[in-house]
Amino acid sequence: MPVEAAAESAVFRARILAEDSNRFGQSARMKNRKPAVGSHGSRRIVVFMVLLASAGVLLVLNAGMGAVAIPPGTVASLLAEPLGLQIGNNPQPIHESVFWSIRLPRIVHGMLAASALAAAGVGLQAAFRNPLAESQVVGASWGAALGAASAIAITGKAGHFVPAFAAALSALLATLLAYRIARRGPRVEVVTLILAGVAINAIAAATVGLVVNVSNSGLVRSFSFWSLGTLGGATWRTVVSTALLVLPGIAFLAFRSRRLDVLLLGDDEARHSGIAVKRLRVEVMTATALVTGAVVSATGVIGFIGLLAPHAVRIAVGPYNRILLPGAALAGMVILLAVDLIARTVAAPSEVPLGVITSLVGGPFFLWLLYQTRRAQGGWG
Repeated sequence: MPVEAAAESAVFRARILAEDSNRFGQSARMKNRKPAVGSHGSRRIVVFMVLLASAGVLLVLNAGMGAVAIPPGTVASLLAEPLGLQIGNNPQPIHESVFWSIRLPRIVHGMLAASALAAAGVGLQAAFRNPLAESQVVGASWGAALGAASAIAITGKAGHFVPAFAAALSALLATLLAYRIARRGPRVEVVTLILAGVAINAIAAATVGLVVNVSNSGLVRSFSFWSLGTLGGATWRTVVSTALLVLPGIAFLAFRSRRLDVLLLGDDEARHSGIAVKRLRVEVMTATALVTGAVVSATGVIGFIGLLAPHAVRIAVGPYNRILLPGAALAGMVILLAVDLIARTVAAPSEVPLGVITSLVGGPFFLWLLYQTRRAQGGWG
């Protein structure tokens, strides 16, 4: 059976599984039921429109709020300038300087980072067929932090491709290790994956702390950067270097979305459909490691975006990865822009690290999702 047709068939049945079994359970009676499809298209359009509108509003708020306040009309005027449009009065020089040199690079970098982490979450959840898979959960984020910190300590260069590639390589090794430990036959055990991720994170975090403390390089920033995450150091240079690594990774995951849909029904059916399952998983893990490494090397560890965004969107648009992935990327942008706005304003003039807020929200959600997954699977004892 061709992969395209197999994907359509697989997702048709996977949607029934997702909608009728507490999102992740399986039941034989579903095979004889028809999904309600009448309103899916319009609902998806509404979801995407809401996400785009929310991202636009948060972009204006993030650009305007801070030590130097920029009115929304001035933000709109500044955004319209490159298009050759003139909206309102000419902005003041200080507004132009703050907007183009500080605020906009931070916003664009945050949107890139969030979309990458959300796409990585979608890819890992599909590849592992595990609703709890996410870069931080499987150890990829801290693995990436270890690679980036080590590369900076050795080369003495930050903000270049070497730390990002080192972070991607170490993130891939961490993901492969967690996968190898958790895999039992064709299944990836939920509890084992989580425990392996916890152990890998602990080892990598301790090693990062060691590198930070013994390194003579002034470019290795404090341990809090790697552990809590921030967009404070974003420049147009970091935006470009991150985009060059992140966008191909996201595009590859989107290109493989139909094949990932087939994996929803299991390895055997995917093989019968002509998919090389092991190779596909390695490809997905490589792509997610690349985008995770690029993000972590520039922002530090920002956890749970890859868990929150995909699950929030999956409820509304269903399990189709080719629709879920762009939706999750948009939702990730909305979440991170909201978190960054809170981080910059809740304790002004101080700035709360992004990872603190995402962990306060994502941690309880992860525990709830863990409980729901355990109940759906009838326990793990």
